[in-house]
Amino acid sequence: SATSRLTMRVAVIIPCRNEAEALPHVLAELPRHLVHETIVVDNGSTDGTAEVARAAGARVVEEPTPGYGRACLAGLAALDPSVDTVVFLDGDSADDPEELPTLLAPIAKDGADLVIGSRTAQALPGSLTLQQRLGNRLACALMRRCFGVRYTDLGPFRAIRREALERLAMQDQGFGWTVEMQAKAALHGLRV
Repeated sequence: SATSRLTMRVAVIIPCRNEAEALPHVLAELPRHLVHETIVVDNGSTDGTAEVARAAGARVVEEPTPGYGRACLAGLAALDPSVDTVVFLDGDSADDPEELPTLLAPIAKDGADLVIGSRTAQALPGSLTLQQRLGNRLACALMRRCFGVRYTDLGPFRAIRREALERLAMQDQGFGWTVEMQAKAALHGLRV
């Protein structure tokens, strides 16, 4: 199980922009016994997302300049030094936080450095836009051709060992964050 690694200290970073409606459900469904720290990065919300996050017990980091990667980087900068595994999860309820044990299990068993939840493997009809499906296929095909790795998705729900993440030296401040992470994971020989 994901709890089999006694030293595993997990932080969940949730980049949010106007997710006040969905965020309470996401936070309530997190398996608290597995999570040491929950950080919600408010990325310029105007709907009270930060207040909702605080009320639910999450730590809030403000990053007013829009950008998915920028929000993720702000969350990373705020991590407790004892955290050894980082989970990224969107605040819009697109992914099921209750699947966190499944996402963490390969890392807990020392079988992976990065685990990516695949939206395409179990996507409900209409859950991914045409642009998302085509973009995923194209990016995954290019990474397979360039790096010899096989990915099925660029999904935001992912877990990574902190030391592996630090080696990747992430830079993208926009929506290229997930592609950058997966391409760099291949270049650095991470177990994915």
